[in-house]
Amino acid sequence: MKRLLIVLMAILIFPLTRLAAQNPNLEKLNSYKIGFFTKKLNLTSGEAEKFWPVYNEYQKQKNLIQMDKVNLIRDFNQNEATLSDTQLTEIGDKLIATIVQESTLASTFHKKLKEVLPPAKVIRFYQAENQYKIQLLNELQSAKQRQGVRRRDL
Repeated sequence: MKRLLIVLMAILIFPLTRLAAQNPNLEKLNSYKIGFFTKKLNLTSGEAEKFWPVYNEYQKQKNLIQMDKVNLIRDFNQNEATLSDTQLTEIGDKLIATIVQESTLASTFHKKLKEVLPPAKVIRFYQAENQYKIQLLNELQSAKQRQGVRRRDL
């Protein structure tokens, strides 16, 4: 179960561009994401033209911060027994710094979002973002279950 959670988080965390070489369905996933948000937000072509560059830059920055967080946690997990209290404190401080960075980034993104979308669509974006994550997790779980069924059939 822990392994499944890590895999699901990794898929949601890692930037799509870094997965391109490993995921032949990346373009399909990206198209699905664009369609999902465009439909949920009911974006006009003018809004979409302004929204996607802002969103893509936000995702890029968010993914970099999340990669830092993943690396810190991985370092802790791999070296916990050998880390000094000073090193553990540094890792904790760096983790909190990533949380602060994420909050600052979210605030900056929100301000930019308000410049390119009307207020109702800004709120709809946050709803759609949560719906997208839930739908993606559900689809991943379904795919994993189907894969498990196929393995048992072999």
